[in-house]
Amino acid sequence: MWALFLKEINGFLSSVIGYIVIAVFLLLTGLFMWGFHGNLHVLDQGYATMDTLFYVAPWVFMFLIPAITMRSFSEERRTGTLELLFTRPLTDFHIVFAKYLAGVGLLVLALLPTLIYYYSLIELGNPVGNIDHGGTWGSYLGLLFLGAGFTAIGVFASSISDNQVVAFILAAFLCFICYNGLEQLASFDLFGSFDRVIQQIGIAEHYDSMSRGVIDTRDVIYFIAVSGIFLTLTRATLQKLRG
Repeated sequence: MWALFLKEINGFLSSVIGYIVIAVFLLLTGLFMWGFHGNLHVLDQGYATMDTLFYVAPWVFMFLIPAITMRSFSEERRTGTLELLFTRPLTDFHIVFAKYLAGVGLLVLALLPTLIYYYSLIELGNPVGNIDHGGTWGSYLGLLFLGAGFTAIGVFASSISDNQVVAFILAAFLCFICYNGLEQLASFDLFGSFDRVIQQIGIAEHYDSMSRGVIDTRDVIYFIAVSGIFLTLTRATLQKLRG
């Protein structure tokens, strides 16, 4: 399983697309934090906070993560190497989990450079270091859980199509529905008391909770469950392809 994990990581980092994806993420978040003046600009807010990053990142992730995961199984299916992968001493769970972990690992690589923003705000604080460290790290954890959930969705989308473009579009659509679509549906007050249930099913409800620096066990369990559901669906797809 670890050999497959390393193969996925190396395959991504050995391509120009991998670095372009990470660069685009850093460019977009950096522009919103430091470039575009307005409510999201760090210096215009008047206090040291990473809120802009944690607000913008989920929307960027909706496109970044599908770009990372779209080739996970689609490329294997298109080139016929998925059948070769089935001949190796790996269970379907090992195959799915290795590709999932590789996607999460690449997500972490994309997030690591944003620590420069954190250090900059520590230095810009008045006095120096006047920033909510606990809340910031809690928000980072929430962003990591959200990204892990999106990665599971992306891997699933890649498993049901041999076309990378289709896998990308489907993953981006599912990420949007799970993050914002359910919350918007609940806001229409169409289902009475059930609207609250729909809102709680959505990712945004739990991510917003963690973004306030509050680490609630229920939110952690929720994100683990979301990843587990989509990884289970991916495994079921592989079992069907295996025949």
